[in-house]
Amino acid sequence: MSGRVDVRQVPKPWGHETIWAHTDRYVGKILHITAGHALSVQYHEMKDETVHLLTGEMKYWVQLPGEDELRDQLLVAGQSFRITPGTIHYMEAMTDCDVLEASTPELDDVVRLKDRYGREGTSAA
Repeated sequence: MSGRVDVRQVPKPWGHETIWAHTDRYVGKILHITAGHALSVQYHEMKDETVHLLTGEMKYWVQLPGEDELRDQLLVAGQSFRITPGTIHYMEAMTDCDVLEASTPELDDVVRLKDRYGREGTSAA
């Protein structure tokens, strides 16, 4: 149904996320990552996402197809990167960052492999 939607802010140990769109077909978020912090080393089984760095500078660590290790994909404001299901990745903020994320709607589809804040295993949104 067309009309205004609720916007929700979710506190995270690395900053916060603002979920500004959530339908059965897509999700839109803004991730605010505080300088020096990082998200979990993770992958998604179904979720397909693309991020666009609005402000700041970050290292986007990604295990590209055919590679054994994660590689630093430095992103600066104005650059985007797509993560398909099964791709191991994590974000590390060099400065305070605001990241626009567009994805399929599976918010709980996060398999954490490593987390500096003690959150491991499968996520709940």
